[in-house]
Amino acid sequence: MNAHIRKLAAGLIVCYLVLFVQLNLLQVVKRPELASNTNNNRGVLRDFDKPRGPIVSADGVVVANSLPSTDTKFKYQRAYPEGDLFANVTGYYTYGFGATKVEKKYSNVLAGNTGQQQLTNITNIFSGQDNTGSVRLTMRADLQQVAKEALGDREGSVVVLDPKTGAVRAMWSYPTYDPNQVAVHDNTQTKNVLTFLNASPGKPLLANAFQERYMPGSTFKIITTAIAIEAGAVNFDSTWANETSFTPEQTTDPIENYNGRVCGGDLREVFRRSCNTPFARTAILLGAETMVTGANLWGIGDPIPFDLGGGAVSHFGEVSDFDQAIPKLAIRGFGQDDNSMVPLQMAMISATVANGGVSMKPYVVDATLDHQGRVLSQTKPSVWRTPIAPQTAAMLNELMVGVVQDGTASCCLKLANGIQAAAKTGTAQLNAKGQQQRSHAWITAFAPAENPQYAVVVMLKGTTDEVSAGTGGKLAGPIAKTILDFALAHPLG
Repeated sequence: MNAHIRKLAAGLIVCYLVLFVQLNLLQVVKRPELASNTNNNRGVLRDFDKPRGPIVSADGVVVANSLPSTDTKFKYQRAYPEGDLFANVTGYYTYGFGATKVEKKYSNVLAGNTGQQQLTNITNIFSGQDNTGSVRLTMRADLQQVAKEALGDREGSVVVLDPKTGAVRAMWSYPTYDPNQVAVHDNTQTKNVLTFLNASPGKPLLANAFQERYMPGSTFKIITTAIAIEAGAVNFDSTWANETSFTPEQTTDPIENYNGRVCGGDLREVFRRSCNTPFARTAILLGAETMVTGANLWGIGDPIPFDLGGGAVSHFGEVSDFDQAIPKLAIRGFGQDDNSMVPLQMAMISATVANGGVSMKPYVVDATLDHQGRVLSQTKPSVWRTPIAPQTAAMLNELMVGVVQDGTASCCLKLANGIQAAAKTGTAQLNAKGQQQRSHAWITAFAPAENPQYAVVVMLKGTTDEVSAGTGGKLAGPIAKTILDFALAHPLG
């Protein structure tokens, strides 16, 4: 009898060892392979069929949440109550096609899967109670709506920053999309919508405000002026001859002022009138090394330290790009040629001037919270760069005020209640001579000039005759005015 028991025990031990080895083989050795197998959707099903917390604007508007599902496949349906208004920031959360933007980066917080959430709510793990978290944005729904309405159906982007902290108060691009059409439980429908959007002109799935870059035109003269002031090459007493054009060495093709106008005078005059030839001459005077180094100090050429990540990188060029290419250096000095800027970074440039020469890291997530409203993480404003001295920033502030008072933005940026704005306009010519006119229209600004609270950029793509025939001041200026007037009259409570 004992022999039978021993044999049975030995057999059970062998079975246990085989089971132990097999379980470890599956759960440890083969886990990565099984998890990545496209036929294995258990993990996706498990995570997708759980509640997910809300994303909320700074003024308390829910811009993403989970609702009870009306179908039998899943218990919950991810919804975006504001439609397309925050699509380029929230992104989308889908069953078969993953997640983007805030939905992706803060997925663990929203699902309640962070270690901190699980530790502080350990009793909920066993009770099955809601353990989700939430994300609070820096962006205001009311200001975002104003930006959307002001831009209308024109392709372009708007960004509004707090220059002292880097907090993004509004960021809107058109065209965009409605994430409710993507976050459906039908994978075929989701695929069809994404395929259509990916093939659509204007790249609606991209947040063009920070994921695209464009020729900046004369808004770049802020940078050229700043580099020249810092280098001691120009000051308020510097003057340039009145001329319609200037032909640099190594070319017979002249650089012209806008519409062939006669332009010149002191620094205040050429800046407010946005003459091209003085800034072309200044870039040549400074030389490639000084211009490139100066642009790099502003972060041009480096990824923007944005909390959403995935942004485009602005471009000026390397010193080697200008070897035996003086005309290229001259043209890039006033924002043409292969010079390109991300709209978010152009807003940061104005914000840097407004903030006394200090560039703050931009961010859209103010805080993450657990299900009980306790703060999990809080974004602390931090400095990215200090490209210019306070004295240089003060000079640029004065120059940009002149643009509004009696320059290229005087038509369209006189704010309500006598509040003084500071600005620089830009009209980036995209076409070569003899081709159909195409140009982007820009304005970058801040207000009030004496104590800046908001910095804004408006960029209109040169995809239509209307935009291409206009200027940054006349087209982008009224949009910036509408936004600044509203923001200053309705401070966040």
